[in-house]
Amino acid sequence: MSTEAFPKTARLLNARDYKPVFDHSRYKVSNKHFLFLATASQARRPRIGLVIAKKHIPKAVQRNRLKRALREAFRLHQANIPLIDIVVLARKDADKLPPVELRSMINKLIDDIITREARDTKEKDKKATRQQETLHK
Repeated sequence: MSTEAFPKTARLLNARDYKPVFDHSRYKVSNKHFLFLATASQARRPRIGLVIAKKHIPKAVQRNRLKRALREAFRLHQANIPLIDIVVLARKDADKLPPVELRSMINKLIDDIITREARDTKEKDKKATRQQETLHK
């Protein structure tokens, strides 16, 4: 099976999956058009959930276009994404972006989350190493 597939196990499917991300989001990355929330996951792979409100994006065609672009970006990045659950909320006028700009913006936000998580993991590892050193002295 391809590592770039997008199976059901890579998606947040119900309220029980979304709730921890909304309640305990560890990372928040945003711009004018999107808000990405992320938290550590107990799943075996990174997962994504999309919240594209009809209030912000009234036309179904545009909502579906955004969802396709978000899923595709996640699918292509998932090999680099750590074990986290990500919820993406689209803001008003996100559907007005040209396709190239939309892809670029989504990629930047995903890269920001990956960078933040890597930085936090590195800091945790350093802290754990220091604690181990003090215990062995």
